[in-house]
Amino acid sequence: MVLPEPGLPARVRIHEVGARDGLQNEKATVPTEVKAEFVHRLADAGLTTIEATSFVHPKWVPQLADAEALMPLLGDLDGVRLPVLVPNERGLDRALALGVREIAVFGSATESFAKANLNRTVDESLAMFEPVVAKARDAGASVRGYLSMCFGDPWEGTVPVDQVAGVAKRLADLGCDELSLGDTIGVATPGHVTALLTALGEAGLSAARLAVHFHDTYGQALANTLAALRFGVTTVDASAGGLGGCPYAKSATGNLATEDLVWMLTGLGIDTGVDLARLTATSVWMAGHLGRPSPSRTVRALSHEE
Repeated sequence: MVLPEPGLPARVRIHEVGARDGLQNEKATVPTEVKAEFVHRLADAGLTTIEATSFVHPKWVPQLADAEALMPLLGDLDGVRLPVLVPNERGLDRALALGVREIAVFGSATESFAKANLNRTVDESLAMFEPVVAKARDAGASVRGYLSMCFGDPWEGTVPVDQVAGVAKRLADLGCDELSLGDTIGVATPGHVTALLTALGEAGLSAARLAVHFHDTYGQALANTLAALRFGVTTVDASAGGLGGCPYAKSATGNLATEDLVWMLTGLGIDTGVDLARLTATSVWMAGHLGRPSPSRTVRALSHEE
């Protein structure tokens, strides 16, 4: 039954991260052709923003070492945005050479994770991103800034809201068109989400410029998403089948499953443009390639019904 809630957005754009954030955490490397078919199936299900891969050094994320081979296989996806993650100028150059026009950089709100993920301090990482963002924009590319550890850090514990807001403002000021707030280890609760979004608004970052990226470690991802929607956020990151985690934060479990998100949004009367049956079939198909069932509750429920 569809029962809208007053004050929520009419439409939400889902930023699908399964092909990048999902597959990068797999122990086994997924063949390039399977990745390409995965992206095509996601597009066929109605997803219009699909983060395709990362141009990081193969030593650090070997699961995504085939970025140059993958992107040409996606050239027929007209009307689908295919952003990629780049860690530095070398990665950006590789992406631009293939015609990529949407890139993302990946920062941290905490020193511990900046050191673990980038081997740099927060200040040093922002200094590294500055020429990347400038060069991307000069090339006509849009830039998304990911900010991880916005709610909690496995080494530092709870992260102060003002600290996150300060780093977020600095990252946005580099020239990022959009900023994705990451609950990397899944410890956020709705009140915390509202407090952070309020602080960001006070720092000059409106909800229209923000996205949210929740992990479901404690089963709070949908509740946190609803809190963000009530605040006016209209872009939500999710991963088909709930794939993914973070290779540099061992306590990070899977992302919010796209199917679970679509089920909730559909019930609220919020348009996503996604065909839930096709999306579920895609996640079941990918789970078969990975050799294990999907952790998504909606996938399990719908596939059991069939």
